[in-house]
Amino acid sequence: MAVDRLYRKGLFLEYLTVGYNVAEAAVSIVLGVIAGSIALVGFGLDSIVESLSGLVIIWRLRQHGKISAEAEERLEQRATRFIAITFFILGGYVLFESVQKLVLAEVPEASLGGIVVALVSLVTMPLLGWQKYRTGKQIGSRALVADSKETLACAFLSVALLFGLGANYLFGFWQADPIVGIVITVFLFREGWEGWRETNEEGAEVDYRP
Repeated sequence: MAVDRLYRKGLFLEYLTVGYNVAEAAVSIVLGVIAGSIALVGFGLDSIVESLSGLVIIWRLRQHGKISAEAEERLEQRATRFIAITFFILGGYVLFESVQKLVLAEVPEASLGGIVVALVSLVTMPLLGWQKYRTGKQIGSRALVADSKETLACAFLSVALLFGLGANYLFGFWQADPIVGIVITVFLFREGWEGWRETNEEGAEVDYRP
């Protein structure tokens, strides 16, 4: 019964994460397009990717008790690998756009709304990420633990976003916006690589035949 409650908690946290990120993505992308801020648009795209990741975890957790342990393991591996891929996709896009902004000197406008979004996320994401990490560890779900890291990555993005938008808003240092994008890219690629390597190492111990 305790395990079932933990699975329900994991599902609740994922539903909450997906709902929050859909709203955050819509606001961030709209504000980012208006201001011409790649950091803000990238932040919104991260929210979309995290929402997709959350849907995968919801699908994964809902299979608990309905399928065999072997099938559950395969789902676990696939979900974890998908989350790793999302890091690479997001990192590639943000890197391209950030370099382009610097090279072409595309100056973003100041965005007070974006700063508010970053502050709200800075409070919300660490709480959600920590709860998902604890729950994932308790039920032994690598996918949920991996997703908690992506949620914590969003908290890191919030700090970087706040720095970039704040520097532009207060001091007119527009270069901080794309520079922050490049810093975020390094972090995202690292997380993606670690997740992919983890699935390969653990996959060697699992029989994936259907």
